Amino acid sequence: MATSGYMTGRKRYQRPQAVLWSDNAGTLSNGLYVPTGYEVGAVIPDGTAPNLIDQFIVLSDHNRSEISFNTERIENRQRTINGRMRSYHIADKLNISFSWNNLPSRSHGIVADFNTSGISPLKNTTSEYTADGGAGGVQLLDWYENHKGPFWMYLAYDKYTNFGTNDAAYAHLGQYNQIIQVYFSDFNYTVTKRGGSNFDLWNVSVTLEEA
Repeated sequence: MATSGYMTGRKRYQRPQAVLWSDNAGTLSNGLYVPTGYEVGAVIPDGTAPNLIDQFIVLSDHNRSEISFNTERIENRQRTINGRMRSYHIADKLNISFSWNNLPSRSHGIVADFNTSGISPLKNTTSEYTADGGAGGVQLLDWYENHKGPFWMYLAYDKYTNFGTNDAAYAHLGQYNQIIQVYFSDFNYTVTKRGGSNFDLWNVSVTLEEA
């Protein structure tokens, strides 16, 4: 089960991986946004079927491109009788896209078995293929194929205003600071190179639309 300690353990460096996909919006635990449920590849208690619980995946920063944000402003705009423009604003919605080049098709040689501290016994071994233990190409594709509807995306980038405008707002750089519900609008992958006995290399691109 994910906890604030688990999420801290899943960080490879000072900051968490930039993107996480989850079946739920999670909870706030010890000042950190934490998804409810288990990470795909984590140790699950005996007798619990993975398809009956909420799950999440931590996306890898391995050869990931920039994250592109495009805002769609939904409004009814028209000119009044005196020629001035009047707008009735409804909402601003995001379209977010990013991609990977030469991403390993799998994150680990076998099931990662992340423990309750978010640590895999394969960490820093030759059986860990992505640079930070994040999801490989097949895991991304599996998530896409199993999520026809909306899901939640956690983002970790410097948007400190989500925590207010006082000095304390600046102290959240090392955690997920934005959680939005999204749909897949585009998913493409190319198998660029077939490996020998461990993994292939994929190019993957995704576009997501805010619900």
